[in-house]
Amino acid sequence: MEQLLREKTAAIVNKLYGTKLSAQEITVNQTAKEFTGDFTVVIFSFVKIAKKKPEDVGKEIGDAILNEISDIESFNVVKGFVNFKLKNEFWNSFLINASRDENYFSFPSTNKKIMVEYAGPNTNKPLHLGHIRNIFIGYSVSEILKAAGNEVIKVNIYNDRGIHICKSMLAYQKYGGNETPKSKGVKGDHMVGDFYVKFDQELKIQIAGLMARGLNEEDAKKKAPLNIEVKEMLLKWENGDSEVRALWEMMNGWVYDGFEETYKLIGCDFNKHYKESDTYLLGKNIVEEGFNKKVFYKRQDGAVCVDLTEDGLDEKVLMRSDGTSVYITQDLGTADLRYKDFEPDQMIYTVANEQDYHFKVLKLVTEKLEKKYAAGINHLSYGMVDLPTGRMKSREGTVVDADILIEEMIRTAKEQTLELGKTENFSETEAEKLYYELGMGALKFFILKVDPRKRMIFNPKESIDFHGFTGPFIQYTYARIQSVKRKAGNTFKSSTPSVHANESELHLLLQLYLYPNIITEAAKNLDPALLANHIYFIAKSFNSFYAENSIVQAETVELKNFRLLLSDFTGSILKRGMKLLGIEVPERM
Repeated sequence: MEQLLREKTAAIVNKLYGTKLSAQEITVNQTAKEFTGDFTVVIFSFVKIAKKKPEDVGKEIGDAILNEISDIESFNVVKGFVNFKLKNEFWNSFLINASRDENYFSFPSTNKKIMVEYAGPNTNKPLHLGHIRNIFIGYSVSEILKAAGNEVIKVNIYNDRGIHICKSMLAYQKYGGNETPKSKGVKGDHMVGDFYVKFDQELKIQIAGLMARGLNEEDAKKKAPLNIEVKEMLLKWENGDSEVRALWEMMNGWVYDGFEETYKLIGCDFNKHYKESDTYLLGKNIVEEGFNKKVFYKRQDGAVCVDLTEDGLDEKVLMRSDGTSVYITQDLGTADLRYKDFEPDQMIYTVANEQDYHFKVLKLVTEKLEKKYAAGINHLSYGMVDLPTGRMKSREGTVVDADILIEEMIRTAKEQTLELGKTENFSETEAEKLYYELGMGALKFFILKVDPRKRMIFNPKESIDFHGFTGPFIQYTYARIQSVKRKAGNTFKSSTPSVHANESELHLLLQLYLYPNIITEAAKNLDPALLANHIYFIAKSFNSFYAENSIVQAETVELKNFRLLLSDFTGSILKRGMKLLGIEVPERM
């Protein structure tokens, strides 16, 4: 209907006022609550062309559209807006067709292959709240893009080499006592992360001791034995030292096992995992290629650089003077390998906005190298997550651990559910499944309802609530619909309702009708918050409808069937939309 309104309005305006507008230039919105109507055409831009009052232009356009589109019942003009109300028959037809055809909201294939990178953890610590936001955004964007008709490849990159990895390794070598995750009874990523924190703690003690002997802080850091030893270990790794490499493989193996447990717990998946240790050498080859093509140059100190001043940036080092790689080196190699593996039309990097500069450089460098995939590089830049107490710091061990957070969310969901008495007649297995679904639903929705590009503060206490703008509210709405269907005996699908819908029913129908538009917008903007917000509005609209209307005890059989069909269709859209956010909905609670 929106597209039809755009096309008809453009044709009418062109005919009436001698313009050459395209349908894309016409703005059509959902009618604001304070006005009567379903869809609104904005006409401000035509008023000057027509050289008439907005009301007169609106009436001319409204009258013409009323004659052109048979599904429109009436219109009204409010200044520069023409509000159109659709006929009741339109909504009846929509409900019947959409609720009975599982593919009604399916999108045709775009014939595009899109790769989405998300997660991207270091192998020296467990996943934390920052990773959780990254994973939830990346996973949901992948699912939304898939729903919009794209072929999607989900990938991860492990930052598995470098000085930060050696810090955990050296601390384990010195203080680990040959313990293993199995002997300690802990997850491997947690154990390795503890040694990363241990390194920082011991280093601070060494620095403080050297400063007490009269050294300034800078010199103390340089001469601290741990800092000297960790650099030596990195050099040994770079040179392929067998003992260091064996330690590295063992500890990284522990971390991968731990990560897989967490991925499974939060319900995310990948088509392929890449490792920096496999791609940084490929990146060096690409830098060499760029130097030979005279796209890059060598400074006097031997570092290979690219001049990006004409692009509004600066000189960027692509390989250090000693021949070692920097982050951009590895990303050049990874991008090249991924294109060879899958040939995607687009590569989306889900990475925090602290790396905005980095991805501008990556895109510019690949453009200068005339790589086929350069135009498709897209940085999904998201805001950092803070706590009410401030920013998290990994080295100081002040991050919110992902596993502990999930455990806490499930426990809180259990406490609140038991308080409300919502698990009567549940078996223990059914109850535990419900607590998990509510806890994860609360966590995911709280994070995904916020525009990814905005910095956010995470407060777990606000996320689990059966009322308000939360995941559990939507889950409870879905369960309520299933309860209504069970009471009705699920006997309504064979009927063909045709009733005059009231205001609350029409409002709910409109929200359901807009669902595919939201998918399109969310995919276009890489923004799950658009979907999360719309799913909430659907749930809120259903609850208003539920409060104002009798469903099973409706006045007529026809009205009962209509409301049951409307309820059932609402439930299917809630379930479908929440699934794209990675959230399960319980059948009862």
